[in-house]
Amino acid sequence: MSDSSNLKSEAIIELMKQHFSTDAGKELVKKIGLVYQFQIAPKKIGIDEVVYTVDLKKGEVTKGAYEGGKPDATFSFKDEDFVKLALGKLNPQIAFMRGAMKIKGSLSAAQKFTPDIFPKPSKL
Repeated sequence: MSDSSNLKSEAIIELMKQHFSTDAGKELVKKIGLVYQFQIAPKKIGIDEVVYTVDLKKGEVTKGAYEGGKPDATFSFKDEDFVKLALGKLNPQIAFMRGAMKIKGSLSAAQKFTPDIFPKPSKL
C-alpha cells in the first residue's frame, strides 16, 4: 500500500471532510445518501492505489476500504486527474470516456457523483 502523503489528492480529501460538516455538505449527504470508494493512484490506475471511503450516508470521509459492506460505486483515478476533477477542470463524463476515471458498481449510483461533493475551488 502506498503512502498517501505524496498524493496531491490528500489535501482535497481533507477539505472534503470539512465540507461535509458545513450546511451545504449536510444537504448533499441528505440528497445523495450513497457510499463511494475512491481509489487514487500516484501514476497509473490500479498500481499503488490509496483507498478512501466517502460515506454520503453519514457524511464521513475515511482512509481505507469501506467496512460496512460494499460501496455503491467505486471510482479509480490517477492522482492528477482526481485533482483536476475536484477543481472542476475535468468533467466526470469526459474523464470516464477517456479512461481517466474507472467505475465499478452501480451506474445509477455513479451518476449521482457530482462535482458538488467537492468543496468549491475557492476553498481549495
